[in-house]
Amino acid sequence: MLKPTIISIAMATVMAAAAISPALGLIAQHFSEADEIWIKLVLTAPSLTVIPFSFLSSYLTKKLPKKVIVLIGISIYIIAGVGAQFSPSIEVLLVLRFLLGAGVGLVMPLALTLISDHYDGKERAKMFGYNTAFSNVGGIVTILLAGYLASLSWNAAFNVYWLGLVIFVLVLFYLPTNEPIKVDKHKRREKVPFYVYGYALAACGVMLAYTAIGTNMALFLEQNNFGSSQTAGLVLAFSTVGGLMTSLYFVHLQFLFKDHLIAAGLLVMGLGFVIIIFSPIVWLILVGVCFVGFGQGILFPVINMKVLAEASPTISDKVVSIVSSMIYVGQFISPILLDGIGKIMSMGTVRFQYGVLATALIISVVSMYVYRFFFTRKNESVSSSA
Repeated sequence: MLKPTIISIAMATVMAAAAISPALGLIAQHFSEADEIWIKLVLTAPSLTVIPFSFLSSYLTKKLPKKVIVLIGISIYIIAGVGAQFSPSIEVLLVLRFLLGAGVGLVMPLALTLISDHYDGKERAKMFGYNTAFSNVGGIVTILLAGYLASLSWNAAFNVYWLGLVIFVLVLFYLPTNEPIKVDKHKRREKVPFYVYGYALAACGVMLAYTAIGTNMALFLEQNNFGSSQTAGLVLAFSTVGGLMTSLYFVHLQFLFKDHLIAAGLLVMGLGFVIIIFSPIVWLILVGVCFVGFGQGILFPVINMKVLAEASPTISDKVVSIVSSMIYVGQFISPILLDGIGKIMSMGTVRFQYGVLATALIISVVSMYVYRFFFTRKNESVSSSA
């Protein structure tokens, strides 16, 4: 039961913010006196507290067993998540949403480092793939369930967070209790390798691009007369399906593409946006969105594997915290940055924003191979001169 237990921890992190998105309109009606920005914060508030608490989590691993930290985080998650339905005001609701993000922040880095702790080699690669795949499944299930509960009342949707109780029980009974990571006080403090920040920035960019599907697709379909909100729901589901498929077959893709896996993921995402931009019919948009999902399903597992491959156990939690935090930064700034570029260029359409992302992703792939070409030639010339 160790594998499903570790995977379930990752599912909790995905269920944090978007789970209650189907109820947002009803929440706005219930708190009709609240400013629109406060209503939007109901979704984004957890992302803001995830970041500092993910770093607190990496610090706590030196003081407490990881199992204890996960149980504390999931407890906060359940109390804040379920308790939000009893909020008498928008201010109380937002406080509980910030608290929910704190619980997720404590758990999120450990969802990945526990895989690194318990698995090696091909099995570790499989687990990273499963981690991303079942996170996507968790997102689908919770949003559908929250949508049904929201049809009953605005506050019923928050009962979706009772799913955290299942995770709590699995962790309590099936996750081994490890000793806190021991740090030699006389040993020089180990620094985070510089390459980690590069991968963290890459993860931020990938999430920025992937988030643009969720935030802009309904508007894109409306601007181009492709369908209603129901069509948007179908299209968004396909991005999740794409990520699910590639995550499940991650090990096979890793064997097939080897050192070209990151480039393949970026290229597939870029082509996905190109297909969306030039699609004359909805079913081609579904293909494009699926491609974007394929790309992120490749990139997130491989980035996590790369940053943990050479990190020692004493800094592995900190490394994951850095990367995970940048993922949430990418999610948060995606609409702000893309809307800003559109305003600067006086191009207000979503088609233009998707064009910017397609261009950036394809340029990234070309830049990677240009860098490899000149770096390889430089190394060869140094070797021959020696």
